[in-house]
Amino acid sequence: MIAAQGTAHAADLDDETRTFARDLILVLADSKRLLGMRFANWILGAPELEAGIACASMAQDEWGHARLLYALLKDFGEDADGLEHTREPEHYHSMAALDSEPSSWTALIAINALADTALSTQLEAVADSAYLPLRQRVQKIMEEEAFHAAHGAAWFRRIAGAGEAGRLGMQQAVGQVAPGVLQWFGPDSTRSRALVDASIASATGSGMRMRFIDRVTPLIALIDADAAFAGVEPDFSAFDEASRRPAGAVPDARTIAQVRGDRNRVFLMD
Repeated sequence: MIAAQGTAHAADLDDETRTFARDLILVLADSKRLLGMRFANWILGAPELEAGIACASMAQDEWGHARLLYALLKDFGEDADGLEHTREPEHYHSMAALDSEPSSWTALIAINALADTALSTQLEAVADSAYLPLRQRVQKIMEEEAFHAAHGAAWFRRIAGAGEAGRLGMQQAVGQVAPGVLQWFGPDSTRSRALVDASIASATGSGMRMRFIDRVTPLIALIDADAAFAGVEPDFSAFDEASRRPAGAVPDARTIAQVRGDRNRVFLMD
């Protein structure tokens, strides 16, 4: 009945589904929190004023999305404020492709075009979720993500079309980001299939990976990087499914200190 009609409360999900849904929401919230920081750190470093303004807008969007998702976790018995402001890097469930600051504008655009699109692909897979609060949040989030996709695609084409140096630079940046993004969707495991069976998500890891590849293929073709995506089956031997991260990998401490708001903690209000 839950799958058919949906439920407004996490307590109405069975224990396994509730755990898996909670982990998925945290993965999305943490990833959006760090993606927002990556955009924010390029507000002043963007090559054009308009691009800096776009970074500011996208950063604000991502932080807003993260807060919406963290708030959902209260229904799962979590302390949303604590999740945002007190955890150490090893406790983050963010996408590993966001662990380090992009070293160039080209690298940021690779993240915009690939990591941001991967997050949208996962969000679309829960757009009709049987967990109704998640479904409602996703509808608002996806309205704002259309701008992010357009920004990433436009700059990707611009750089790829800026001569051989631009094409090779983008090819290198994509090669660094793509493996981690493809792995992030996870394997077709008991966890992945349980979320589909409970109508929390509409696809397993491989299904979302293929949806993602279909979306980015037109861009990848511009830089002759098809081999980075064709027939890819990531290595999951050291992959933690709950956090969707390679075992032992953590975001850099400086970024997490920024994300937590350590320097401004005195101003945090209840």
